[in-house]
Amino acid sequence: MLLDGRLRTEVWYPARFGSQEGRDRRVYDVRDELPLEERLKIPNDANPWMPCDCFADLPIDDRHGPYPLLVFLHGTASFRMQNLVHATLWASRGFVVAAADYPGLMLADVLYLQGSADLPADTRRLLGLLRDPQGDLSFLAGVVDSSRIGMAGHSAGGMALEGFGGDPGVRVLVPMAAEGAAPGAALESVLVIGAMDDKVVPYARQVSGYESSPAKKRLIGLSNAGHLAPTDLCALRNSQGQDLVQVAKEYQITNASLAELLWDGCAPGQLDPERGAAIVGAATTAVFEEALQCRPAGTFLSKIRDAFPEVGEYREEL
Repeated sequence: MLLDGRLRTEVWYPARFGSQEGRDRRVYDVRDELPLEERLKIPNDANPWMPCDCFADLPIDDRHGPYPLLVFLHGTASFRMQNLVHATLWASRGFVVAAADYPGLMLADVLYLQGSADLPADTRRLLGLLRDPQGDLSFLAGVVDSSRIGMAGHSAGGMALEGFGGDPGVRVLVPMAAEGAAPGAALESVLVIGAMDDKVVPYARQVSGYESSPAKKRLIGLSNAGHLAPTDLCALRNSQGQDLVQVAKEYQITNASLAELLWDGCAPGQLDPERGAAIVGAATTAVFEEALQCRPAGTFLSKIRDAFPEVGEYREEL
């Protein structure tokens, strides 16, 4: 849906039990993030499709809730489904999850060297629409609790989160491959997720962001992992095993080499994408449930290295 004439937005949510029967799971087409003339260059059999463990347009489960709200901010040269595995996981755990394509930061914007982004302003616009859902969002009326909000963002999206702890209802901030968070009136918890071999935002900057963040705070450092490790992007491949950048270069997508500059963390031998997704999913769900659903998370997180040896560093200040 297009909100406020500007923000192409996706919402994942707990659906009414059984309403998916007889329906096909949603499949996203990454080519939709490109201008038409670029989209047509990539044939169907070479396209890296994004299957989703979700269904379109199911009735929301309004017999339960109201549900806490989670907002995800994508990184540079990316799109709203960048962390699709996590969005659907969070929705399955009783959250309403919203993510928008951010003008000026989207894949097509970067490839075409056009536009400028204002993520904090656009995100506050999105939050305002979600707090008072009307029009295309009217199905959320009465089932979203805007006093319980969590936010996660990757790279530039994670950087943009810094000051949101001062916004009404924002209790949890999760910057990934970014830095930290400033103190805020509602802010209760910060989780910094970093890749220890990040060549785009060096891990030392991420540690510094953690150290400057207010408690309660936690840091997870992913070993043998680069910038894209906290996302789904490294796992996104076509039937020939080509990743997004390889497909873009083969089919001569304009300025594909610019996206390649950010393609860090997907090399053979680095952190397996499925393991990275499992770590990020478990850790983020734990902190969101702790602050927004009053479920204990401390014991699991303090021992996360036992469950996931790929976590090279864990710190907490509670």
